Amino acid sequence: MLVKLVNTKREQSLTNNFLAKKSVYDITKFTTLDYQDHLACILWFAKCNMRCSYCYNAKIVDGEGVLKNQEVFNFLQSRIGKLDAVVLSGGECTLNPDIVEFCQEIRDLGFKIKIDTNGLNPDIIKDLIDFSLVDFIALDYKAPAKKFKEVTKNTSIEKFYKTLDTLIDKKFPFEVRTTIHSAFLNEDDINSIILDLSDRKYEGTYYIQNYLHVEDTIDKLPEFSEPINKGLISNIIPISFRN
Repeated sequence: MLVKLVNTKREQSLTNNFLAKKSVYDITKFTTLDYQDHLACILWFAKCNMRCSYCYNAKIVDGEGVLKNQEVFNFLQSRIGKLDAVVLSGGECTLNPDIVEFCQEIRDLGFKIKIDTNGLNPDIIKDLIDFSLVDFIALDYKAPAKKFKEVTKNTSIEKFYKTLDTLIDKKFPFEVRTTIHSAFLNEDDINSIILDLSDRKYEGTYYIQNYLHVEDTIDKLPEFSEPINKGLISNIIPISFRN
């Protein structure tokens, strides 16, 4: 825990260095929606390794951390007994080189931890699971393989698959979700994802959410995104439509 005494000058130096770093762009102080059945806050980590056109967190994706880690943990300490959990989002929180230490400090304060991730850091995610530093993961399945680069501006889909397979193999609590903008994905693309999830023996619910327009996206997109035709979506795995 951050308030514990350290035994050496080196340990004190390392702790002070960690506390002085700026990792978090902003904090949503309270949410009942982002971690089901939990009262939580959201820590928005700067930077991302994707550039999805419809992303509404452009300032976070291309920005820098604003809050010192000390400020973040001061806030979390003030929420002990008031909140159940902390959601780590972004951006992409697993890009932070101190994410394991960050989660350990949150865990020591007594909070559950949920992570929103694009899955491109499978080794970090495995470490967080193996060290019992995360309780739930929301995994964004951005697009089927044939459209992955177009949607994400990233070619590392095999890393995503590694994360997905790890979560399935470990039977870890997680959900898979896809955001749809009709300029990029259609019903055939979604059915391709569903078939892949079925083939990989995914046993959870697959969440489909339509793009909701905001002005400040990474790329300027048409305001109208045609809603998904639910009647054309395969039902070989459990499906839930969020909007």
